[in-house]
This record gives sequence, C-alpha cells and structure tokens, in this order.
Amino acid sequence: MMPHRPQSVQSRLGDRAESEAQTTKMGKVYLVGAGPGDPGLLTIRGAECLATADLVLYDGLANPKLLQWAPRARLVSVGKHGDSPLWSQAEINQALLAAAQAGQSVVRLKGGDPAVFARTAEELEALVSAGVPFEVVPGITAALAAASYVGIPITHRDHASAVAFITGQQQSQGAQDLDWSALASFPGTLVFYMGVTTAGLWCERLMAAGKSADTPAAIVRRCSWSDQQVIRCRLQEVATHLTPASKLRPPVIVIIGEVARLGQAFDWFEQRPLHRTGVWLTRPESQNGQLERQLLELGADVFVQPAIEIRPVRDLATMDAALERLARGDFAGVAFTSQHAVEAVCDRLWELGYDQRVFAGVQLAVVGDKTAQVLAARGLRADWVPSEQFNAERLLGVLASQASVAGQAWFLPQADRARETLAEGLAKLGAKVEAVVVYRAVAPEQLRADMLAALEKGQIQWVTVTSSQAARTLHQLCGPYLAQLRPLSLSPAISDVLAQLGWPAGAQARQATEAALVEALLEVQAARDGDCNSDGQRAP
Repeated sequence: MMPHRPQSVQSRLGDRAESEAQTTKMGKVYLVGAGPGDPGLLTIRGAECLATADLVLYDGLANPKLLQWAPRARLVSVGKHGDSPLWSQAEINQALLAAAQAGQSVVRLKGGDPAVFARTAEELEALVSAGVPFEVVPGITAALAAASYVGIPITHRDHASAVAFITGQQQSQGAQDLDWSALASFPGTLVFYMGVTTAGLWCERLMAAGKSADTPAAIVRRCSWSDQQVIRCRLQEVATHLTPASKLRPPVIVIIGEVARLGQAFDWFEQRPLHRTGVWLTRPESQNGQLERQLLELGADVFVQPAIEIRPVRDLATMDAALERLARGDFAGVAFTSQHAVEAVCDRLWELGYDQRVFAGVQLAVVGDKTAQVLAARGLRADWVPSEQFNAERLLGVLASQASVAGQAWFLPQADRARETLAEGLAKLGAKVEAVVVYRAVAPEQLRADMLAALEKGQIQWVTVTSSQAARTLHQLCGPYLAQLRPLSLSPAISDVLAQLGWPAGAQARQATEAALVEALLEVQAARDGDCNSDGQRAP
C-alpha cells in the first residue's frame, strides 16, 4: 500500500534529513523517465537507478509496477489527479534537496521522458543552485510510443517530414504565445499533450488559422497501457470527444496530420486476442510471474490479489518433530502437493541445520510439474510426477501402478486446510502416512481498495480459481460482483465446487497448468469475439 501524504516535507522525508545534511556525504538525484506506461519500456539505466535508490518520488502517471525495481527505497507519491493531493513544484524541489543533502540516492520518477513537458528544468535549476549532483535518464515519450503501439508513424516520407510537440495547458493561460498560423501550415505532424480540458480552444484556433477541419486526427489515451484507447476522427471532431461527458481522463495525446489516417493496418496492439480483457490472478504474487507475462503479451489487463495468503504455522513443534524423523531416515517417501510445501519444508530444514542430504534414499512424489520445478530449484529431482492431469488422484494412480508403497512410512507435508484425498489414498495403498501441517493458507478478510475500484468500473471480467478453498473465498469476497465475474477454473474438482456455489466456471483448463488456463481463456474469448456488434467492434 502506498504511503499517505503527511503534512510537511520534513515529516515525509524524515526529521533527521536537515540535521544530517551537514555531516553526511552528499547524495545524488536521478531524474528518470518512466516511459508511457508499459513497464517493459523502462530503460536499463532507469532500472539500475531504481535498484540503488533510497527514496523514490514518483508521478501518478508512472506505472506503479515500476516500483518493484526499487526494493530498498521509500516510495512517495507526489500525487495523481483525482486520487491523491498533488505536491507543488516547490515541495518536490525541497524534498529532492533535503534527501540528497542527507546523503540519500533519490530517484525522481517521471511519466514519459523528463525533457518533454515534465517541468524538469525547474528541478534541475533547484539542484544546480544547491550544488546537488544529478543525472537525467531519458524515457520514451507518448508521441514516440504511439508510432509503435497505435501504428501511427508520426513521421512518414509521403506525409510528414517534421513533427511538433505542443502542450495544450498553455492555452488555459491564453493563446497569444503560440503562432497559430505557423502551426496550421506546419509541414508535418502536430502532437498535443495535456490538451483534454482545452481541446475546444486549441482546435478552434488551429482551424481559424487555416488548418482544414477535415485533417485526420487520433486521440490516444494511456498509450502502451493494457487499456489503451484510440479514437480516430477529424480535427473538427476532436473537441466533441474530449468533453467531460466522454470521461476520457489523462494521460491523453492528440495526433493531428495525415499520418493519423494511417495506423489501423499497423495496429498490432489492439489486435491481440485478449485486448481489454481484465483477468484477476488469485495466486500469491510470487507464483504469477510466468502467467502474468503470458497474459500481458496476449493483451490482457492483469490484476493481482491473492485469494489465499500463505503464512507459516504458529506452532513449529509438530513440524520440527516430523523433519527430525526425516533426517533420521524414518521415511521412505515424501509427497509434496504444492510448491509452498516444498518451500516450507526446505526452508525449515535449513533453519534446523540440515540440507538436501536428508532426502538421500527418499522417494519424492509431487502432484504436478510446477511443484517439480520448485523442487528442482532446491537441487532435488522428483521420482514420481503425474502427466496430463496434475492432481492428487492422478498422483495416486502413478504410485499405484509404478511404485510399491505398502508398508512404507510416507511424510505428507501440507496446508492446514488440505484435502484428505492424498493421505487417504496413500493409506489405501498400504502406506503409513504422517500428514503434517507445514504452512497455513489464510483467506483475506476483504478486497483491496484498488480491486474494489476495478470491479466497480467493470474492468475485470475473469478471475482465476486454482483451488477449492480459493473458490469458496472468492465467492464470499465478491458477492456483489459475482454476476460480472467469470471463474476460470483449474480443474474439474474446482469446477464442481463452483457449481455447488451457484457460480459456474466460465472456462476450465484441460489440465492443471498455467498454459492450459490460458488456452481455455483464449478459446472462450475467441468464441465471444466472433460475435461482433454491427460496427465491427467486439461484443461486450
């Protein structure tokens, strides 16, 4: 959760900053361009600066996902229109100076490029006056990103050999500062930044100066974000699309010129199969990396809040006793039903002074390939892994046909609310089973504010359901929003629980893998997208 804005700069940055300034080595300020939105567009140098930062002052237009690159920094938002108070430029300058003079490495994270309508000059003047070292790290500005993400080349050998960037905010103080005749006859592309509230004024001035009302235009909102919007129109129609009723909030750029007529054939971004499809991932964030990347590449708008929080057991005595038995060689086999069980067991063994040698001669069975991968990362190879369907039932089938567990002692580390399927099945095969809780799976009490806001706005259509417990938790948490959310089920057993809850799965993976989840979503989405509105747009 991002910090609240305290009442003064000193309280935000620490009361010691001023007193330490005289005795501490001077720090440095990095003015870093965050790019237009897609976190993958951050430069390598920008990521390096964030990685070593003690303090990050970030704009509301910078993608919050970029903050993951600053693991040791204190993160301070300097405001976002409509969501939190905006800091004045003087306050920002004071904060930069106070932190740097206290010896801190400070990143001022700015949307787009620091040199394009970002008031960087004012911050640089303050730093130079105070003798504070600084570095400016370029970012990709929205106009340049539009060429790649909207398919509109802002320069084109047949249409535009020049481009001009104009701020629409200047018009709120009066239009006399701009040469509208020169802009109207400019032999290239005009790109207006921050021009939503003044669109009527600058469009009128351009046309009055001789710019044809039929000049092609493109309104681009949140360029490179997963919910990017593009409206293609003519100059005389721009202002009608940017009225308060349109609810097109910043960041918005408007591209004026013949190149705006291009783009639809080059627009790969909106042609992705999951474009503008909101998907809620409900596993812990550490497990979502590959799935999240795959969904983002397919165009999905990804939201993350775990339906289950993984926590350690409160009393370690029972777990430690079982691990001591494992170390003595009392168990012939260990069956892991999740990667959390692998991590809990291996981490606790290390804390007790043991390592992987305790598994020498022990058969290792896992419920699926993901758990096998986590086990392999610990230097251990699974002996038994089911194929195709990854669940306890299939693992029992593998053990029944390929192993002899009768009379053997098996250790089953599991969650506090685990199904009894595997323990009972091993017992039926003749094994002596010791099932021990090694971690707790705790349901959150409520949804985060940002998730509630996304649901309220209808931005999420699908929710991944990866366990029976998650199904029940989500059903309880999402009561008012169940009708708009379609469950994406990982297995038939989960789908059965969803049906019992009266919230049937919208799609089900053919096998319990992330790849199969994505395939199931793509199949259903393709069928829905086949039903288009009369204007050729996707059906809602």
